[in-house]
Amino acid sequence: MFFEDNPLHESQALVIEGNAQARSIIVSQLRELGVGTVAQCARAHDARRKLEAQRYDVVICEQQFDRESYSGQELLDDLRRNQILPFYTVFIMLTAEATYSKVAEAAESALDAYLLKPHTGARLGERIFAARARKRALQDIFEAIDTQDFERATSLCLARFETRKDYWLYAARIGAELLLREGRIEEARELYQAVIEAKTLPWARLGVARTQLEGGQPAKAVSTIESLLIDDDAFADAYDVMGRAQFELGQFDQALSTYAMATRLTPGSISRLLKHGMLAFFSGDRAEGVEHLDRAARMGVDSKLFDPQALVLLAFARYDNNDTRGLQRCVESLARIADRSFEPERPRRLHLVANAINGLHNKINAVALDAAAELMGQVLAAEFDVETSCNLISLMLRMVDRGVTPPDADAAIDAIALRFGTSRAMSELLACAARGHNTWEEVLRNGHATILKLSEAAMRRSLKGDPAGTVEQLLAEADRTRNAKLIESAHQVLNRYADRIPGADALHLRVDAMRDTYRLRPLRLGDQTGHGVGGIPLSGGFKTPQRDGLLDELKAA
Repeated sequence: MFFEDNPLHESQALVIEGNAQARSIIVSQLRELGVGTVAQCARAHDARRKLEAQRYDVVICEQQFDRESYSGQELLDDLRRNQILPFYTVFIMLTAEATYSKVAEAAESALDAYLLKPHTGARLGERIFAARARKRALQDIFEAIDTQDFERATSLCLARFETRKDYWLYAARIGAELLLREGRIEEARELYQAVIEAKTLPWARLGVARTQLEGGQPAKAVSTIESLLIDDDAFADAYDVMGRAQFELGQFDQALSTYAMATRLTPGSISRLLKHGMLAFFSGDRAEGVEHLDRAARMGVDSKLFDPQALVLLAFARYDNNDTRGLQRCVESLARIADRSFEPERPRRLHLVANAINGLHNKINAVALDAAAELMGQVLAAEFDVETSCNLISLMLRMVDRGVTPPDADAAIDAIALRFGTSRAMSELLACAARGHNTWEEVLRNGHATILKLSEAAMRRSLKGDPAGTVEQLLAEADRTRNAKLIESAHQVLNRYADRIPGADALHLRVDAMRDTYRLRPLRLGDQTGHGVGGIPLSGGFKTPQRDGLLDELKAA
């Protein structure tokens, strides 16, 4: 599928090299190898735009560029992390130095080859053909993934790992990611551990931390990553997972420091700048947040790596600073993004908020009131999420300051506090969005505690021998609040006491439907997937508008 229909003479290659003479030599070498079409560019940022817009079969990239902070390694990491680079693309890095740390970094990011300069055309050809051979050997796995036959893909990966066939480590990593995707967390952990026992690798140790995080054990994940970073304190992906774990523990200051480290290690990474900037903005250091969000927007507001939520936060900052032109640019950029989006619902909501802020700035209060009313009416809707909650709270906060308090604002705050009070960290995050309004802050900060009390009250019925009553009470409160934690508690009680609950099958259907509809969608922090770790792409083509959870995380092997 990937190669039989695409021999080298029909392939397209891209050469990314800052030195014009070296670039010309590589282009000639590729043409002598028989590559059909060869494009070229001198800057990594230009290359990113080309790779976002067009498919290439071979990419030859310089590791370090003069007068440019964005390295070839950061380009590769961003492309992998955001599912922009197709599986079949052979990515070869050129470098003038092959230190251990550079080679290790390349291996962690699924690089196909690392070539020391100066090189011959024959050596370049060897690297290309060897990489294509590996991709061909694993083609059955990726064909299964392309057809969404994930069970077969997982079986193929495990079989290759168990028999130690060629590229078994690469297959093991894909298999572990597939297991994570399916929620088979313990099996994924066992596979990562097996890889560690066979051959200790940083990505496998990081995989163990990710299974701990996905299994609801963020403290253990932090401990695992701390051990990993003792051995390799420059492993940028580890800081991504660490930051997410600290965020889920409510340790916002520590998470901010962790994301700052990742940003220092990869200063040209748009997605990491966004994560750092958004967390800084939400946790109170607005100046630091705006600085990083501004930089990310300058680097690639039209890039597929850019999260338009950053423009909403910048719109709030422009409003606060009375920056009329800057605010208008944010609104116009969001309008363009919404117009060209394949799935415009989220960009439309983001534009709605920014346009409301602009209306408030221009004293057209009706625009802000209409937007707030529309969003408040959706608080219990399935598609309403934490991101929209924070944006609505921030919008209403500024409306109150202008003396334009939306009707039923307090009721909306109450509903948001109960719906998204799934953890102490989530309640604290919502309270941060309301900073300056003491009453709203208190209501939002107490959301998780209120949900715990509701859950404990229902659980007492189970302790008294009435598990059916517990499930019914939890579902009744879940119907009222749409809180994912209450739904999950009902699911756990039902599974544990199914044989003692009359009509358990009907309750299972009801609980499963609610879990599917009202599952918690975590706040994006500059990462379109909601996570932030890279991984091997599980698609043969470009990223699609609808992306699939942990599959979006695959980045290296």
